[in-house]
Amino acid sequence: MVAHVLRLRLALLLGAFRGDPQKVTRGVVGMVLLAAATAAACWAFLSVQNSSTAAVGAITIFCGAALTLAFALAPIVAAVTDPLDPRRFRVFALPADALAGALALAGLFSVPVLGLIALAVCAAVSWVAAGATVVAAILAVVIGVATCVLFARVALGVAGIIFGDRRSRELSGLLLVTVLVIVVPVGVFLASLDWRGTVPGPLQQVVDVLSYTPIGAAWAFPLLFARGDASGVLALIIALATLAALGGAWLALVRHFLSTIEKPLTTRERGGLGWFSVVPGTPGGAVAARSLVYWLRDRRYLVNTLVIPFAAVATVVPLLIAGVPANVAALVPILFVALFFGWLPHNDLAYDSTAIWMHVASGLRGLPDRVGRLVPILVIAIPVLAIGIPVSVALHGRWAIAPAIVGACASLFFSGLGLSSIASAASPYPVTPPGESPFQQPQRTGSSGAIPQALVMLGALAVSAPSLWWTWLALTRTIEAASLALWAGVATGLVVLVLGVTIGAAVFTRRTGRIMEFAEAS
Repeated sequence: MVAHVLRLRLALLLGAFRGDPQKVTRGVVGMVLLAAATAAACWAFLSVQNSSTAAVGAITIFCGAALTLAFALAPIVAAVTDPLDPRRFRVFALPADALAGALALAGLFSVPVLGLIALAVCAAVSWVAAGATVVAAILAVVIGVATCVLFARVALGVAGIIFGDRRSRELSGLLLVTVLVIVVPVGVFLASLDWRGTVPGPLQQVVDVLSYTPIGAAWAFPLLFARGDASGVLALIIALATLAALGGAWLALVRHFLSTIEKPLTTRERGGLGWFSVVPGTPGGAVAARSLVYWLRDRRYLVNTLVIPFAAVATVVPLLIAGVPANVAALVPILFVALFFGWLPHNDLAYDSTAIWMHVASGLRGLPDRVGRLVPILVIAIPVLAIGIPVSVALHGRWAIAPAIVGACASLFFSGLGLSSIASAASPYPVTPPGESPFQQPQRTGSSGAIPQALVMLGALAVSAPSLWWTWLALTRTIEAASLALWAGVATGLVVLVLGVTIGAAVFTRRTGRIMEFAEAS
């Protein structure tokens, strides 16, 4: 049976070169790019073998842990279909233990795994050159590759249980954004470090932690043994325990798939509902899905969202002209981005136009409406801030200021959302009708539109004043103030957000009639 499964796997690999010419071309181009990336990574691993043991360990451990994490996340993010899914073997009445072993072994025969094996061999060469024993290096390669393969198999199995046979494009997009939020800041952090022939302190701290985690232990113990560190035994134990746990999880998944038949999909129409198939089936989830559709498709929302980063970057020019140091000016745009993202939904109810009648007619309470309307801005703003903050700090050049910037941004963003939740229900003002140019503003008398805009923005700044003050102290006087800015900013922002949503929900519930009159009149 094992030989048959392996032959089947090889046939599937060769089948990628037959069929639709465009598909074959994409596959070949992907393999060439992967081979080029693997060759470059192998060269990088081999080029450090003459460096210090610490440098070899830092590079191989960090990269090995990143590869292991990638094998665990890629099957979920990429929404791939497993051609050797255990459920396809139900009709053959095969023993679960033998099938699990055969499928795990077949997982070695894939282009990414072959590239991983090449990288692991190059890492082993560097380990031996740095003083590790050949036995420890070979054992690390076997454990590391097996751990990656089992991580991928378990991830595919879990994804099959959670997401079923279909995963919406929206959910895959969210997962991809999540990975980018993790990868981009880490890449910015590594690129900004000053090596100067030694391992930077921040990177060494990260590597020391990764050495005793399930994703990094297998890549760490050879060099820990080489330098006579007794903790190498602990790393080896963690690596073996991780491998055993993954093997047990994979066996349990195979047994589950062979003995369980999933309920057939009867709600086939959910496949075309987009965001409505992703969010929970609750009133707040329905509001969130409808708001996501508007925010990602309505050009009025899109223009408002796209203008924010450009407007924030433009604030650097007058600061530089005024003589503000460039490293300080680099931190200002991300603060403006956080402020404007929190301020942006202060009038989102008005953009619904007459569609608000669905909320009123269905008896929707204020809390689901307020919470649901905040989901789109959270989905958009959090990745932008998560990527923008490390970039700003890297341009500033001092990573110790990062906690202060995180706290200030959190306070500005969350407090802005809380105040916007009140303003949009208490004082909506006319906006551009649906389908009209987003740059065209309706005529209105008085200053009713300017007042809520100003109150939300000034209120967010006033609430965030303590965090901003401690951030300034961290920049100019003592870096210890950065931790105060972090905790004060996060706490203040979350408190204002919760209070704002609660008050806004009460206002929405009491003013449904007035809100409907506003929608009909505007």
